[in-house]
Amino acid sequence: MFISDSLEEFREGKTLPNATHIQTGLSLVNQELQRTGGSLHLCAVSGGEGDPLLARVYPAPLRASRTSFQRDRERIVQARAFRRLAGKTQVFTSRASDHFRSRLTHTMEVAQIARATASALGLNEDLAESLALVHDIGHPPFGHAGERALDRCLQRHGRRFDHNLHALRIVEHFEQRYAAHRGLNLTLGVREGIIKHSRDYSTDQHPDLSPYFLNQSPPLEAQIIDLADEIAYLTADLDDGVESGLLEIAHICDHVEILARCYRIVAKQHAGVDQKYLFNEALQLMQNTLTDDLIETTRANTRAIGANCLEDIRNHPERLAVFSPQAEAERLQEKRYLYDTLYTCRELENEHDKAEEVVTSLFNYWIEDPAELPAAYFEEVQTEGLARTVADYIAGMTDSFILLQYAQIKRTVRR
Repeated sequence: MFISDSLEEFREGKTLPNATHIQTGLSLVNQELQRTGGSLHLCAVSGGEGDPLLARVYPAPLRASRTSFQRDRERIVQARAFRRLAGKTQVFTSRASDHFRSRLTHTMEVAQIARATASALGLNEDLAESLALVHDIGHPPFGHAGERALDRCLQRHGRRFDHNLHALRIVEHFEQRYAAHRGLNLTLGVREGIIKHSRDYSTDQHPDLSPYFLNQSPPLEAQIIDLADEIAYLTADLDDGVESGLLEIAHICDHVEILARCYRIVAKQHAGVDQKYLFNEALQLMQNTLTDDLIETTRANTRAIGANCLEDIRNHPERLAVFSPQAEAERLQEKRYLYDTLYTCRELENEHDKAEEVVTSLFNYWIEDPAELPAAYFEEVQTEGLARTVADYIAGMTDSFILLQYAQIKRTVRR
């Protein structure tokens, strides 16, 4: 059975023949690619000697035991900003349960999907993994609610907060681990992917980003990151939503077609098994199905334009790493469901309101009394301005640290 046949049967809601086919996942994709010679390795970032994407701002000796992108991966996971992701909200705060995803565990799930996808397509796995690990490093505390609040604060001062651009500033400037320079001194390929994996920037609006090929599409290794991110959180948020008691499995199956289809398949294979285990199996099957679709569609799109090298990818005006029309429609259906039933539910809206109050109060406090900022930030005020400096300070905080700062400032104000 070919991968395209297998996916088509699944999309039509037919029961797959046996448990092996239910767990098709990446193994079936890899078998098909090997059979047809469907690897996209000619379009991948080579990472070999002379590759311009290996350039670093500061000289760094080569290591025979590790590729340049492997070294980037290790620099990222050793960064303090990466470790702080363990204390930052994904959807639910850690105060609610130790079992909910944090920004760090989400990042690990994205890295698994990205590396597997890159492997199946014959792309540069080390680059894809490094980009997945660093893709959320610029997020502030309290998830997207914290980011929205910080952006609103900056808008009052004619600035904006963009977590991709903040991530670039982290790896280029804020991380201080080396004697010879500031920043992590990552390769050009990783730095480009940090800012371009999920959106495009224009040279007119961001002339400072001109070294990052803004007039060209990013490599496939960067393009797959945003979709791997989508797959990871679409799966995890349903899981955490049910764990929290805010979502019910039956209600999800009534409103999310791709999950319902997966649930029907695994229920036939595991008759009499408890609902929560069937749900877990269905989530795994849904994740595999979306990943397989991303692999198949990206491969087909790349072949359709006749791409035979990285330059062909860069010169194509549209992104080639996308879902098929059906998978995209089902992704949007699930995303709307999560927005309507989980992200905007009363319980989480209360958390969002609290996040906005904390972020806004602290921002205003330090704007009005910058002498209360840590001394290490005084120099940045002179070069970046007060508003940006305060935003940078807040963005680096974990949920627990920012709540501690908020409590201390509330006590100070009451005196």
